Amino acid sequence: MTADMTMPAAQAAFAPGLLAGRTAVVTGGTTGIGAGIAEALARLGANVIAVGLGAAECHFPPDVDVMARELDVTDAEGVEAMIGSLDRLDILVNCAGVIRRVEEHQLDVFERVLAINLTGTMRVCTAARARLAESRGCIINTASMLSFFGGGLVPAYSASKGGVAQLTKSLAMAYAPDGIRVNAVAPGWIATPLTQALQDDPTRSGPILSRTPLGRWGLPADVAGAACFLASPAASFMTGVILPVDGGYLIA
Repeated sequence: MTADMTMPAAQAAFAPGLLAGRTAVVTGGTTGIGAGIAEALARLGANVIAVGLGAAECHFPPDVDVMARELDVTDAEGVEAMIGSLDRLDILVNCAGVIRRVEEHQLDVFERVLAINLTGTMRVCTAARARLAESRGCIINTASMLSFFGGGLVPAYSASKGGVAQLTKSLAMAYAPDGIRVNAVAPGWIATPLTQALQDDPTRSGPILSRTPLGRWGLPADVAGAACFLASPAASFMTGVILPVDGGYLIA
């Protein structure tokens, strides 16, 4: 049977209600890839809290039940309060991140990007560990294709995402005795507001598409499908994995 490609990827690929009764927190869940993952988890029955900046302006489809809450992952007290407010936690998705092309060569900008992308990820994982241990839950971090190679215009973003990949492997080892699996998705070129300028510039979009074997920009739903798999029982023996979702860009 062929899946209905007009249907959200998570609905097409997984059984309805697969994650019913589970609670998920998605940082950076109010826009872009994070919002796509939050929607997909909710469509599979999870109770989803999408946290990030601009939560008041965040809008999910009317048939999707996601709670949006304001949170800055550099705010230690705010992170602790958010985790502490939950009755339970089964799935944590760390998707909060920024990129500041060219500006990242300035030391203050470099430090800010790392504070959000890398230290913010560690901060939320640390805060959530005890609650995830109670449910023997899982963490899905957001790495990048730039976890595998450098980016001359984005030294901070590249360094932070390389750090996220190594952090994921390290926490997978550290948290395994608690029954917590820790994996990461590594998106390639995904059509989001973060990449809109590149999408709109044929001189920059053209080389990206010509190198991507599948010949298109990815969608947040493409990454969401991989995240849902890593959160599902089908991945119960997987931890420390960095899973590329890049249309083949890394192998070209």
